[in-house]
Amino acid sequence: MVYQLIAVLIMIAFYGVYFAKLFHQRKQGIQTDLLGKGKEGFTKFIEVTLKIATYAVVVVEAVSIFMNRYLDFTGLRAVGAILGILGVGIFIVSVLTMRDSWRAGVSKEEKTELVTTGIYAYSRNPAFLGFDLIYLGILLMFFNWGLFAVTLLAVVMLHLQIVNVEEDFLLASFGDDYLAYRKKVCRYIGRKR
Repeated sequence: MVYQLIAVLIMIAFYGVYFAKLFHQRKQGIQTDLLGKGKEGFTKFIEVTLKIATYAVVVVEAVSIFMNRYLDFTGLRAVGAILGILGVGIFIVSVLTMRDSWRAGVSKEEKTELVTTGIYAYSRNPAFLGFDLIYLGILLMFFNWGLFAVTLLAVVMLHLQIVNVEEDFLLASFGDDYLAYRKKVCRYIGRKR
C-alpha cells in the first residue's frame, strides 16, 4: 500500500507539472507539444513512436500500481521509490529553469533560447533524465514484464529523440554556442573536464 501511494503521488506530481506547463504555455500562445508535428521520415517515426510509448507507459504503470502485482526484488522497491521521487524533482526543476523555452519535441519555426544555467549546467537533458528516473522508479516498485517492455521502449525512444532529433536541432539553431555547451556538460549528468 505504501508503494502504491508513493507511485500515485509521483505520477500526480509529474503529470500535474507537465500538463500545467502545457496549459500555461498554451494560454500564452506557445505550442508546447510538437512531437511528430510537421516532421517527416525518421524524425517523424521517432517522435510519433515516442509519443505512443510514453502514453503506453502511463497506462501500464497505472494498471501495475492498481493491481499491485509485481515480482518482488527485495530492497529494489525502496530504491525505485527514491529514484521516482528524485526524477520528479529533477523534472520540475528542469521545466522551471527552461521557462518558456520548454517544449515536447522541436520546431524550426518556434524560436527558443539555449538554456545552459541552473540544472542545465549539470545535464544537457535534465527533463529526459527526470522521465527516465520516474519510469525506472515505478518499474522497480511494480516490476512486471509488461511494464518492463513499455518502460524499455519509452527510455530507448527518449534517447533516440535526444541523439537523432534534439541535438541536431540545437546544433542547427545555436551552432558554436551549443558546441561549446556540449563540450562542457554531459548528455545526462555531469560536467566534462
